[in-house]
Amino acid sequence: MTTVIPQFADSSSGLGALGLDVKALIIQLVTFLIAFWVLKRFAFGPIVKVMEQRQRTIDAGVELGEQMKKDKADLDARVAKELQAARVKADGIVAQAEEVGKERVRAAEAKASDKAAIILREADERIASETARARKKLEGELVGLISDATEVIIGEKVDAKKDAQLIDKALKEDAAAA
Repeated sequence: MTTVIPQFADSSSGLGALGLDVKALIIQLVTFLIAFWVLKRFAFGPIVKVMEQRQRTIDAGVELGEQMKKDKADLDARVAKELQAARVKADGIVAQAEEVGKERVRAAEAKASDKAAIILREADERIASETARARKKLEGELVGLISDATEVIIGEKVDAKKDAQLIDKALKEDAAAA
């Protein structure tokens, strides 16, 4: 067999024709296999372990990211739900405040109306009182004028009793005429 290999190396028609040295090729193949075995035994194992650990870390990170996305979606849904509930509650509070405001306005209007009625009644009473007082004063002045006029017409002073009777009679006739 050793005679066959050099024969191929020397021949111009086999691997030698391609410019390859078979001995060198075999030595390189054996060296490659030894280097591969050493690397597999001492380097590839730890490298593969590190790569597997990195892959697990990456997978855990991706899984954590997906979980965080899901948690964020859940949180967003809860926030939206709470915001909706807060809006409903705020609308209720605003409606209640508006109702309370309207009630207070109605109460103030009623109070103002009552106060205005009291003021009008007091004004009417004062007007009636002032009118009565003015009438009495006017009657007193009228009695004095009538007494003076009677005295001028009759030409004599009439006593108080007769004067009062004449005045009452004149006032009654005046009231009956009106």
